[in-house]
Amino acid sequence: MNADDVATPVAAAIARAHREEWARVIATTARRFGDLDIAEDAAAEAFAAAVERWPVDGVPARPGAWLTTTASRKAVDRIRRDIRRGSKHEEAERLRDDSAPGVDGPVQDDRLRLVFACCHPALAMEARVALTLRMVGGLTVPEIARAFLVQDSAMARRITRAKTKIATAGIPYRVPSAAELPDRVSGVLAVLFLVFNEGYLATGPDTDPVRQDLTAEAIRLTRLLRGLLPDNGEVAGLLALMLLIEARRAARVSAGGELVALGDQDRTAWDGALIEEGHALVRERLATGRPAGRYQLLAAINAVHTSAPRADTTDWWQIVALYDQLVRLDPSPVVVLNRAVAVAELDGPEVALAILDRLRDILAGYHAYHATRADLLRRLGRDRDARTAYGTAIELAGNTAEVAYLARRRDQLG
Repeated sequence: MNADDVATPVAAAIARAHREEWARVIATTARRFGDLDIAEDAAAEAFAAAVERWPVDGVPARPGAWLTTTASRKAVDRIRRDIRRGSKHEEAERLRDDSAPGVDGPVQDDRLRLVFACCHPALAMEARVALTLRMVGGLTVPEIARAFLVQDSAMARRITRAKTKIATAGIPYRVPSAAELPDRVSGVLAVLFLVFNEGYLATGPDTDPVRQDLTAEAIRLTRLLRGLLPDNGEVAGLLALMLLIEARRAARVSAGGELVALGDQDRTAWDGALIEEGHALVRERLATGRPAGRYQLLAAINAVHTSAPRADTTDWWQIVALYDQLVRLDPSPVVVLNRAVAVAELDGPEVALAILDRLRDILAGYHAYHATRADLLRRLGRDRDARTAYGTAIELAGNTAEVAYLARRRDQLG
């Protein structure tokens, strides 16, 4: 057996460990040492050590435990170096107590605790979301930048500033009290939704088009959050939304690796149990009679989609009405774009295209804008313009399955 024979399974094991264990290693190390910067650096060094040692020693029986122990040692080494350089007294104190802090408080799960720690009110909302996507989701800076529709360099600076503020302001890594949870929840929900979205439509040329590890982790953490805040409508709405989207996962990518549009999916392949659970949550929130928030409205829209036995029986009037409510709450360009997709089914592609034209400057760098515009132009018989729009969407799209779908639609044009 040559080195390449060993390298392939070991590399796969390291990649799997990074997907499954990154957040746990960060969370455990941060809980012990109380420093997110040290935790991230130590985790990165632990994975670098795995790349060096596992091909020689073999993959450990418990990769997560190996990585966590290694990260802890790397953190201790860094703190000792800082002490020798005359650094902070607090760092010496961490070494005197090798036991990790307790887990008193309402949040017992380390990764959910880490989400709350990153979503500290002292940080701007966008910084909270970006930092948590990096720490908990294990997303790269380019992946996070695509989620925010900003340049990679701008996102890198944003994350660096957030970590610097945590360090200089002495923001502690601690469990929020029960009284603090409601004030932190909006940032946490935004984080969990973006983690889920990255898994649902993963970016990167060497990435699976659907990352089930991210969608499953986002759902797990949202279930935990619902247990903490059972009366919060937006928590229930986000969980319902995730379940209804996840229910369609098996039908979203063809055997050939191409994205399958919602209208073309095999609905018998949808997960009926997840759909029923999601519908039950939507009905539960409707029964309260309270005004619906953003996630509840998005869940209701997906409930309408998953209630239709066939694409041609979808109640587009109800979907547009729900989007009208959502636009009043969240008039963001992406919400307006999604509403235009529904309007095209109700009032025709020409009306929807007029809506998109008003978003041209705002969403010029967003692949979904150009993909939607291409489809509308195709339906209007404007094949040359459609081909150009498909080309722009393909250049901007980061998901391999979506690129394959867009390329086929473009090539079908006359």
